Amino acid sequence: MLYQLYEAQRAFLSPFSEFASATSKLYRHPLSPFAHTPLAHRVSAALDLLHRLAKDYEKPPFGITSVSVGGLDIAVQEQVALNKPFCRLLRFKRFSDNLPLLTAMKNQPTVLVVAPLSGHHSTLLRETVRVLLQHHKVYITDWTDARMVPAEEGTFGLDDYVAYVQEFLRHIGPGVNVISVCQPTVPVLGAVSLMASNGEPTPRTMTMMGGPIDARRSPTAVNNLATNKKHTWFDRNVIHRVPQNYPGAGRRVYPGFMQHSGFIAMNPDRHLKSHYDYFLDLVRGDGDNADSHRAFYDEYNAVLDMPAEYYLDTIKVVFQDFALVNGTWEIEGRPVRPQDIRTTALLTIEGELDDISGAGQTKAAHRLCTGVPANRQFHYDVAGAGHYGIFSGRRWRERVYPKVREFISTHQSRAGSRKAIREEATPAKDEARALARPTSGKSRSDAAQKHGTNGAANGKAKTTKANNSHNGTGAGHNGSGVGRKAINGSGMHDIVANGTAVRMPRAQPRSSARRKSAG
Repeated sequence: MLYQLYEAQRAFLSPFSEFASATSKLYRHPLSPFAHTPLAHRVSAALDLLHRLAKDYEKPPFGITSVSVGGLDIAVQEQVALNKPFCRLLRFKRFSDNLPLLTAMKNQPTVLVVAPLSGHHSTLLRETVRVLLQHHKVYITDWTDARMVPAEEGTFGLDDYVAYVQEFLRHIGPGVNVISVCQPTVPVLGAVSLMASNGEPTPRTMTMMGGPIDARRSPTAVNNLATNKKHTWFDRNVIHRVPQNYPGAGRRVYPGFMQHSGFIAMNPDRHLKSHYDYFLDLVRGDGDNADSHRAFYDEYNAVLDMPAEYYLDTIKVVFQDFALVNGTWEIEGRPVRPQDIRTTALLTIEGELDDISGAGQTKAAHRLCTGVPANRQFHYDVAGAGHYGIFSGRRWRERVYPKVREFISTHQSRAGSRKAIREEATPAKDEARALARPTSGKSRSDAAQKHGTNGAANGKAKTTKANNSHNGTGAGHNGSGVGRKAINGSGMHDIVANGTAVRMPRAQPRSSARRKSAG
């Protein structure tokens, strides 16, 4: 019933939204006499804001038609590589008539970006894809709005999500590098684990960014909601049927408008200030800032419905049973065993100020993937970055992407990647030795215990407190940034929180390259 009421409200507000937009232009156009009346700018700005608050937001396009590669602008074409009922596998194919550049692009690594199915469209990762295209062949999962999938297509649960990821990995081939952003870190790790257990080729690298591998660590508001309510509560209160005016009429879904309301409720003051600033920008005639606001909220306000089975499975498996970290997750009777992964290098990335996936939740993947050699496990904490900052914006472009690019490049040759990475800091044999040196009058073990530091000291160390305000808990988050490369007790490399670069050996030349028509 709630979904039907929402649709009725949307239909009721639609003409008023359009009227507000037209009237706003009437008070803004220089040839209109209304534009020269007192307070015309304020009236126009207020009506424009009203239009945006009441309008319906459709899925925006990726809009990636060109990208800079090697200093040259080349054409990019969006192609559908696989079309499934609940997801499309998209490829962004690059074209050039420059033969040397084309040859170079053919030999670049292939990346599959697994976008989250958590309320927003995959276009939220537009900038992630655009930056990756500079040095990689890029695929991305484009999840379908569940209300647009006819009920005849059947249900879609978390196990189906894992099966989709496996099918996409097999389609692209064993040379793929997989990047999962937020929610898909769990199903991607599950998919790769099952492939490893079956003896199938696994991706060369896994990069996991801001995901709830172990949701027990530094719980956020999202985690608390999932753990404080019973599973049946979610089924009774947030699951609704799609209205008759959509192809998926009758399908049980978790509506996108409810997820969007939850996003807004997490930081209402921030969104209120953003809209007020937008009003002031319009009054002042600051078109650049106003355009930036529109671009962000055109994406942020465009949401999709999730299949009820998938949503409820995720609540139970990831946030209530913690089945992955407890070793109790089974898919079609097969146990999910991350310890069976042996040939895939692992990089985990967390934002210091992430209020969706708390500190340590993604890093927990290293404790599960015990079969991956220690010299092929890496972790990077992005100082000052929130959840979205680790895959979009300036921090993604300037700090995170260089680490991701170097990590992928280093592990393209399986033979070369088996060799230990040369260390600038002496590796510790165990955690006690690595943390035993004193720093600022306290033992490093005390500092590490208090601030979550995994670094090895390079001379005198200066410990810095980096407080992470996850849901007001103030959990400590990788305080010390000393040493060019830090190694924890298990031998896992930590790219430290102050953003210091980690030197890795250059990728070994590939013995043979598969040539394709375009990169």
